[in-house]
Amino acid sequence: MTEAPKHLVRTSDLSPDDAVHVRHPFNPNSEVYVHRLGDMVGMKRAHLSLARVPPGRESFIPHAHSLQEEFLFILEGSGVAEIGPHRVPVGPGDYLGFPTDGTPHHLHNVGETDLVYLMGGERTEVEVAYFPTIGKIAVAHGPDTSFFDHDAAEHREFGEWIVDDDADQR
Repeated sequence: MTEAPKHLVRTSDLSPDDAVHVRHPFNPNSEVYVHRLGDMVGMKRAHLSLARVPPGRESFIPHAHSLQEEFLFILEGSGVAEIGPHRVPVGPGDYLGFPTDGTPHHLHNVGETDLVYLMGGERTEVEVAYFPTIGKIAVAHGPDTSFFDHDAAEHREFGEWIVDDDADQR
């Protein structure tokens, strides 16, 4: 038998011990075990991960993307998805897609087994996300993320940047 090419990941061979254990720094109930499938095959522009959320835990924290579209496809378990103001039950076969339209989303495991799903989307060098429940904006650049208080940000309309050259010469 020949060795599998680098482009193939046999998810049945993945060990839970090899998963990246992730907790969102602003949600103590966040707990996700992630196998980064896209990284395993060398993908650079799109990402796909196999994620597991234990019973009673949450994915991350409600957030909305500004630059990267994201999707989830539920494989096993039962959960509740927060999508904007809605809380909807989700289970195997459900697909959730999140364009960059400002809709916050989040996932809770309400079952007695792991909530298992595929999570994927775009990779960009920079991502900006809004976290409405904690009033923060995150700017991710490569492996680093900086959080800013939304209310402390100074907002300026584009019209304030426009110079009336005729008025300056009077």
